[in-house]
Amino acid sequence: MKKSSTLSTESNELPQCQPHTVEIESLSIVSTQVLKSEKAQRMAEFFSLMGDANRLRILSVLAHQELCVCDLAATLNMRESAVSHQLRTLKAMRLVKYKKRGRKVFYRLQDHHVLALYQSVAEHLDEVD
Repeated sequence: MKKSSTLSTESNELPQCQPHTVEIESLSIVSTQVLKSEKAQRMAEFFSLMGDANRLRILSVLAHQELCVCDLAATLNMRESAVSHQLRTLKAMRLVKYKKRGRKVFYRLQDHHVLALYQSVAEHLDEVD
């Protein structure tokens, strides 16, 4: 049996839009809201880097209190070198900032956007369907 090159309505094919009136004004408004490719790529990289449980645990502590590396390590039951490594990544992502006090370095969330993002995700996960 020879297959036709035209689309048929077999169940294994993708559904197609039925002809309809296109609302040009509505589509033009929506098209201005589409993420630019560069920003979409940056956001994808951001969320990829946020996909680390230890980074999220660090953010969960810093959402409540500014701490030094040794106190973060003790709180999270992690080695100081591991905490420092994760903090470098979080700092490069502009999620945390630090302040030196004497010989210690204290970390905190960069700004209210980071706190809002953390709180929003935490609340979303706590919701019951």
